[in-house]
Amino acid sequence: MSYKRVECLYRVSTVGQVEKNDIPMQRQYCQEFVLGHPDWEITKELYEKGVSGFKKSAKERDAIQELQEDAIQSKFDILLVFMFDRLGRRDDETPFIVEWFVKNGVEVWSAVEGQQRFDTHVDKLLNYIRYWQASGESIKTSVRVRTRMEQLTEKGFFTGGSVPYGYRLVKTGRTNKRNKEVFDIELDEAAAEIIRLIFYKYVHEGYGAQRLCKYLAEMHIYREDGKGFPNTTINRIIKNEIYTGVMHNGGARSEIIPELQIIDRETFDRAQKIMRERTMPHNDVPLNLKGQSLLVGNVFCGYCGNRLTLTTSGYRNVHADGSCVRAARARYACHYKQRHPGECEGPSGYGIKTLDGLVDRVVKSQLQRIKDQPTEELLSSQQQEMINLMSARCKILSLQVCDKQQEIADYEAETIKVIRGQSKFSAELLTSLSEKAKEELDELKEALEEAQAELDRLQSEDASDSEEYDRLIGWADIYDRCSFETKKMFVSKFIKSVRVFRDYRLEIDFNVSYEEFRNLTVQTAV
Repeated sequence: MSYKRVECLYRVSTVGQVEKNDIPMQRQYCQEFVLGHPDWEITKELYEKGVSGFKKSAKERDAIQELQEDAIQSKFDILLVFMFDRLGRRDDETPFIVEWFVKNGVEVWSAVEGQQRFDTHVDKLLNYIRYWQASGESIKTSVRVRTRMEQLTEKGFFTGGSVPYGYRLVKTGRTNKRNKEVFDIELDEAAAEIIRLIFYKYVHEGYGAQRLCKYLAEMHIYREDGKGFPNTTINRIIKNEIYTGVMHNGGARSEIIPELQIIDRETFDRAQKIMRERTMPHNDVPLNLKGQSLLVGNVFCGYCGNRLTLTTSGYRNVHADGSCVRAARARYACHYKQRHPGECEGPSGYGIKTLDGLVDRVVKSQLQRIKDQPTEELLSSQQQEMINLMSARCKILSLQVCDKQQEIADYEAETIKVIRGQSKFSAELLTSLSEKAKEELDELKEALEEAQAELDRLQSEDASDSEEYDRLIGWADIYDRCSFETKKMFVSKFIKSVRVFRDYRLEIDFNVSYEEFRNLTVQTAV
């Protein structure tokens, strides 16, 4: 007896289906189907576990590639699957794969749906419709799953994936639709303290990812597995919004969940701003805070205008007992003067200790000045006057709009009287007056919108200035007590530029938002 050689393909899309023994079910059904055909014989069985027939193309599926190679070599006569969608669910690909097997002399059968033939145009159409429907079902399933995941995220539930550092899984009794218990996350207080330390060093002391890795290793702070924190992990921590207590999944966001919050929103936003600015040229965030110089990138030669750079040189210090100690001397140098002799009239460099000491005293003086002066003198009274004037303008325009709307309503009421023959006015006059009033109403509404927008802008600026003032008051209280790195970070934000002249005469441009200190230039000399 001549047997037809059969190769079977069994596929499940998810690990969950594997656990439910879907493949053994498919295999048993196909084997029973083959027993009903005495001239069939199974020669090979291929398995695909956890492989999506919708997300993965045939070129990415080893089983399909193996089947096609066997078909080219005429190793089998029949391709058997439990249902046709086991071959795939892509309407732009799977129908043509089925047709390819048939054209290469292989019959394509489903143990449930029978043989797929291509004897007529109707067969081809039905073949395409089958996979078009399967593709649509996969899309709808994907949409349903994504929508449900987003809904759970918005409600503050953990929807799976890797657990962010700083949290741990915990059972809370919640179950899924299969009645299986699922996990939520809760704060791991020991790890949360490390997260707070990372953000503090990053935001307030200017530590970058690499320096944070080294710092944590020096402090013997490691992950649960005993390994150190790599750069990539530090960067992921800095970018992860979960530490503000907000669950996120794609575009879905939850409200702040207090029991999951490790840092406040302001700290997180400042960290994102620092990260962005460090990748941009001409920003006011220092790229390097390792050295012992207070100024980095914002100090310039007062004569040629070029940036001063930090340089070090070795020197020998001979003590009275004859011993010699080698040390390094750092200074701010004008490389333009060194490269172009005679074109810059200033000194070739300035001592770090003297220059930084002067700047430090100026910063302390300005902070004390801010602290001593009354709030209303620093936060411009002119700004408040402009807000009051614009607010009054909005009220006047609102009243005018109401009056004009009433005028139009009166014209319309008088028009009804004209129709009834009860008015002394003509219809043409009332129409003309009404149209003119409507034009004036449109102009008033436009003016009101512009005035309201300007009022919103002024109030926003005023609130921003108040926040900046409060922040600077806080700095005035702690500046002397903070670490050198923190001072360096603050100076980079507080001072826009320092121009240095001979005998250490300085011109300092401050970079703050409220009016009295905006574009302020301070001159001092030793």
